[in-house]
Amino acid sequence: MEESKIKEVIEELKPFLISEGGNIEFIKYEDHVVYIHMLGACANCEMLDLTIKDGIEAAIQSEVPEVEKVINISQDEWDSI
Repeated sequence: MEESKIKEVIEELKPFLISEGGNIEFIKYEDHVVYIHMLGACANCEMLDLTIKDGIEAAIQSEVPEVEKVINISQDEWDSI
């Protein structure tokens, strides 16, 4: 239930990120932590931490209060999974 709601919120955020040249992928939800992978322009943006904390994390927590934080998996980490 929580994971499906998280994915739904992420899907709602995608158009905004795509319009800025980026994108987002859901990786997993585990122990009240959402793991994502930012793509495109978002992956290397200097505002990435702010986007995650004040944008993505806040949006997810408003719908799924059990979420404690959102963590971005870097490209290097993603490649080694």
